[in-house]
Amino acid sequence: MRVKTLNGNLNIIGNNLRRYRLLKNFSQPEICRKLDLLGVTMYNSDIYEIEYGKKTVKDFEILAFCKVLGITLEDLYSDTEKYYEA
Repeated sequence: MRVKTLNGNLNIIGNNLRRYRLLKNFSQPEICRKLDLLGVTMYNSDIYEIEYGKKTVKDFEILAFCKVLGITLEDLYSDTEKYYEA
C-alpha cells in the first residue's frame, strides 16, 4: 500500500507545531508528558517526525496539541496554504 503525501509531506501542521512549541518554550519530552496527561501517548521521535513532515497526525492528536499549547485549530493550520501551491 502506498502512503499518500502532499508534495512529499505526510502532514501540513509540522512547521506550526514546532513554532508554537518553541514559542511556549516546551521541549519535545515536555510535550510528550503533557500529551500523556490527556491520554495521548507519543514519543520524542514522534514529535520530531511530525514537525518535519515525516509522520501523519491523527485528529485526536491534533486537538491534544492545541490543548497542550493553548492554541486554536486555526493557529495550528495557519499559513498551510503553501503546501497546495504548485
